[in-house]
Amino acid sequence: MSHTPHELHEEFPEHADRITTLKVENGHFARLATEYHEINRAIHRAETDVEPMEDLALVDLRKKRGKLKDEIYRMLKG
Repeated sequence: MSHTPHELHEEFPEHADRITTLKVENGHFARLATEYHEINRAIHRAETDVEPMEDLALVDLRKKRGKLKDEIYRMLKG
């Protein structure tokens, strides 16, 4: 299993400029990006045993991150 952080600019490098623009111009996108970042950091800390958590809690966070990523991607494509 990879313990590499899944930062938005790394996940969507072709949309890096749009991510930056939307964070400034779109409040909803900015909130989604912030929530994604917070969940992503929590997952990374758990995976690297900095802040271990129960497996089910980690699975739950990964699902939330996936849903956020999907919504963010739809906004980037739109």
